[in-house]
Amino acid sequence: MLTILIIIAIVAVWMTLDLYFGKKAHLATLPPHKESPVRKSEAHFFSHGDKLFDHMFQHIDKARDHIHMNFYIFRDDSIGSKMLHKLKVKSREGVTVRLMVDWVGAKISHKERKALKAAGVILAYSHPPKFPYLFFSLNERNHRKITIIDGRMAYIGGYNVGDEYLGRDPKMGRWRDYHLFITGEAVGELQKQFLKDWQGASGVKVKESPALYPKLKQGNLDIKIVPTDGAYVKEKMINLIKDANDSVFIGTPYFIPGHELQNLLIDTARKGINVHVLIPKYPDHPLVKDAAFPYVRSLIKAGVQVRQFYEGFYHSKVVIIDDEIIDIGTANFDKRSFHLNHEINCIIHNDEWIRPVKEEILKDFYESSERITLKEANSRSFFERIKESFAKLVSPFM
Repeated sequence: MLTILIIIAIVAVWMTLDLYFGKKAHLATLPPHKESPVRKSEAHFFSHGDKLFDHMFQHIDKARDHIHMNFYIFRDDSIGSKMLHKLKVKSREGVTVRLMVDWVGAKISHKERKALKAAGVILAYSHPPKFPYLFFSLNERNHRKITIIDGRMAYIGGYNVGDEYLGRDPKMGRWRDYHLFITGEAVGELQKQFLKDWQGASGVKVKESPALYPKLKQGNLDIKIVPTDGAYVKEKMINLIKDANDSVFIGTPYFIPGHELQNLLIDTARKGINVHVLIPKYPDHPLVKDAAFPYVRSLIKAGVQVRQFYEGFYHSKVVIIDDEIIDIGTANFDKRSFHLNHEINCIIHNDEWIRPVKEEILKDFYESSERITLKEANSRSFFERIKESFAKLVSPFM
């Protein structure tokens, strides 16, 4: 028993030091944070997976020069196999297809990888684990979901490629997510980020060409594409919330904000600003809901309305400030997205575009969710409180 305890202690110390120094080394490589440029573009909002993938397949079929695709999770199940088939068809037609998936998140069989290679599809895995910071590198994931077609149109949002994202998993049930189809100048920003990530994953720098960056027509929306590499997400969220005058809406599958954002949300609510938070009732990972409740209690006490989506799983990542700013992308409202994951978000400033989208999102809040009362939050069992304490301890890795 003593030997086992010593081994556990050594592993715990190693993991802590690995994460600390790995994070420190990573941050030292990051350039100073710059404000993202405003790009005149257009955006179409999706909240149903079937409609999103039907739309995406139609544009993939029409691709003429290249398809650049990056997903965190990519399964070769029913929807994944259909996607891979279309990519192979386009590659055989002479379209350059670059598919980048996360080393941890993707599950593509060896047989399928061989078929992709035979068809000419170029496959790269981002962020494989490496020394000297093995534990940090295992946790530092590329969580972005980007698809660019011919440099003229792009997709960004919360959907990955897997049957569960279309509500086909009987355990998870209906799946709620938000995704955007982008045209106009912002596509160039997404292309730039994809090619940067591609070089890191494949070791190959793609030579710039007019086909990659065609001249793009300006749209009516002011859009900022905000990529983050394990830093600056929290600061961006803080700045957005501080801009609120009337309301703040946060939708996230994982709500682990940390004390700074917790206190900011409490202060915001006490100023008379309506603060609404929507999380899933049925989590997809152990302990994530337990990690949320210590924050939820204090928010409810301050007047924040917290509700839980009960019609399946809520995987959406959205922040809406008043009717003037909306942030839809890949970053969750949790410590992993704030400090580890490589994320990308899309911030839109346009009240006319935001209002109908906000109305649709608020239907999830009022019609497909139930309110968490302070009594309910305080009446969790002793065992659930123990899980909360443990979840709080490991929350940076969840």
